Amino acid sequence: MNLPRTHARSAYMEFSKLNSSARYNLATSGVMNSLLGDLELGPDDLAALAIHGGDGYGYPPLLEAIGRSKGVAPECVVEAAGTSMANHLAMAALFEPGDEVLIEEPTYELIVSTALYLGANVRRFQRRAEDNYALDPAEVARQLTPKTRLVVLTNLHNPSSVQASPESLRAVGELAATAGACVLVDEVYLEALHHPPVPSAIHLGPQFVVTGSLTKGYGLSGLRCGWILADPALAERMWRLNDLFAATPVHLAERLSVLAFARLDTLAERADAILDANRRVLLDRFRDHPAIELTIPACGTTVFPRLRQGDVQGFCGFLREQYETSVVPGSYFEREEYFRVGLAGDPSMTREGLARLAEALCAWSSARAPAARGPGMA
Repeated sequence: MNLPRTHARSAYMEFSKLNSSARYNLATSGVMNSLLGDLELGPDDLAALAIHGGDGYGYPPLLEAIGRSKGVAPECVVEAAGTSMANHLAMAALFEPGDEVLIEEPTYELIVSTALYLGANVRRFQRRAEDNYALDPAEVARQLTPKTRLVVLTNLHNPSSVQASPESLRAVGELAATAGACVLVDEVYLEALHHPPVPSAIHLGPQFVVTGSLTKGYGLSGLRCGWILADPALAERMWRLNDLFAATPVHLAERLSVLAFARLDTLAERADAILDANRRVLLDRFRDHPAIELTIPACGTTVFPRLRQGDVQGFCGFLREQYETSVVPGSYFEREEYFRVGLAGDPSMTREGLARLAEALCAWSSARAPAARGPGMA
């Protein structure tokens, strides 16, 4: 049910900002923050960092850099302050209040709350744990109706990090086109696949609109360099609509983002080293941990295990209070028995956090195991 706009809020963002931090933070999903030094700025680069730029629609060098990275023309690119704002702007341009929007489940909470805030009649299609969260076009077809104006999904899937195949994406696009709908694909976590980079869904057909950013895959969250990729006419409409939301981007961030694109290979190597180190620890600690059910995806910055015993909210509190470690309760992703674990933090911190998580799971399960029956007990 849609809340009045004066009451709209994001439960997940409140958790992320107010309650997710801990000494060992496994709640974050992006690569550990880069430093300005990681951009390898020379004296000329620093001297050229103008604070104020033009007042047009986008900074041309940044539009060109994003376009080159994604294989599209600059007129197909809309700048946005991170992927969440990109999703908000894209959805605001793609449907009217009262229109039907079909969204995957489970998914990132802010996608659903934003669609509801914008007045969507939200329907859901399932990405099931027993199918390893695969994108199933048949499930989309079952939930798609002639009233559907937009289908929304994430790739890599948030929270599981499962990658959708090009074939399944193309099939969903064909279904949407038949219904006269668009497909919005949030690709922010696809940015973590660096070598080779995976082609964007924008190339699968004109019904596709794609969002992404440098925030998760490169440790550049502070730049807020997000984007929308769309047909040029639709992109122009989004630019005009953005005048109501953000008007003028932060030009210093635009300039730094252009420099970041010029150094993406180096930033990707840094990110890969972090993710590879943390994934090795995850495999060592959790491949067969008895307290959880977990399929470890081949890539990505998060995993999404199911707790076999007890209440996840209670376990998350126990983990934080007794082991100084945080994860994200699955309730923020519509799955009460699950929790999300981030794999992209500082390797030494993540190694210790994963060790503490493994110990906490054993302690939690032991405390809830049925007592052994003595001789003569029924």
